Amino acid sequence: MQTLKSANLRSLFYHHVAQTSPAPLALEIERAEGCWLYGANGERWLDLIAGIGPSVLGHRHPRVQSGVQQQLDAYWHTLVYGEFVLSPQVRLAQLLSENLPGLDSVYFTNSGTEATEGAMKLAKRATGRSQFIACLYAYHGSTQGAASLMWPKDFTEAFQPLLPGIRHIGFNKTSDLGIIDHQTAAVVVETVQGEAGVMLPNPSWLLALRQRCDEVGALLILDEIQAGMGRTGHLFAFEKYGIVPDILLLAKGFGGGMPLGAFVARRELMQTLSHDPVLGHITTFGGHPVCVAAGLATLEILLEGDLLAQVPAKEALFKSLLVHPAIREIRSAGLWLAVDLGDEAKVKAVIQHCINHGVITDWFLFNDRSLRIAAPLTISEAEIQFACEVILSGLDSLGKT
Repeated sequence: MQTLKSANLRSLFYHHVAQTSPAPLALEIERAEGCWLYGANGERWLDLIAGIGPSVLGHRHPRVQSGVQQQLDAYWHTLVYGEFVLSPQVRLAQLLSENLPGLDSVYFTNSGTEATEGAMKLAKRATGRSQFIACLYAYHGSTQGAASLMWPKDFTEAFQPLLPGIRHIGFNKTSDLGIIDHQTAAVVVETVQGEAGVMLPNPSWLLALRQRCDEVGALLILDEIQAGMGRTGHLFAFEKYGIVPDILLLAKGFGGGMPLGAFVARRELMQTLSHDPVLGHITTFGGHPVCVAAGLATLEILLEGDLLAQVPAKEALFKSLLVHPAIREIRSAGLWLAVDLGDEAKVKAVIQHCINHGVITDWFLFNDRSLRIAAPLTISEAEIQFACEVILSGLDSLGKT
């Protein structure tokens, strides 16, 4: 394949690759390694958002790459949805189940939004109910079922009508729990609210939520698509709160940089998808052996090494270095930080400054007043120091424009 010159490649990008915003970043990436992305003209950027979560071990982690290569040499796509016995799937499902209390059946998907869709179908099938409850300012995906859970409707109004029977409660608002009733199939909640700007749960609220679901027979679906796989310093964020969901949603870091998601439940619950009707939920590529091999290597690394133990110190280093009059607050859950600047224009200016100086950051879908930091867990102390220096210089420049 003939190598395209950069200018021509950029032109073709704008003409033929669908864009979802009027002004894409259009950074031309030639290669990636560790926590860094490299451009065609010698540029390099520290990826401080891990590709919005998936690159939890950085880019092209040698052990993950080895797992992928070994699977490439064995077989690629066969038939994935619970019909053929595929070693990567079995091994990952077993290892995952061994580290999830009471959740021992894994349905592999391609992505987080597909995990949400599958979990919603499972909840409807298992309970015979059709109503769902989600939290205000939560994000669970962009396909029609997952997007139906979203409020406010800024990103969905143009696509109405979506699914009926969706109600919303406030995150950490105990007085709203009475909305959950005997018509509720499931409550879908992020253990840590991501796109709201890293909002931590009140432990007593999570316990009350679990109890209320049990009282009315509603399933509790915890979305750890962003919060899982070590992001908060725990393998799964719910581990520190003393509750267990009925269904757990995983994706992003779950695949170690490859497209992989899952919804996980008790086997007797998951079995309801296998009859009346048969093939109640199917997927052509969900759990692709090559992607699952990457996920297996990623989970093994997180379980065997000390990356999780390093998270609190790295979180603390970020917070100790990011001290500036322009910062109103820093909310954090491990290596997941929201640097609140209180103003959208300031956030956008700092993001652009960072890109211009070799650091990629971002904002949050429902919180454009805060700067997103979700670095790979493998980020070094020196890389954290470099990132913070660039961010601070961006904050310094705010007063000069």
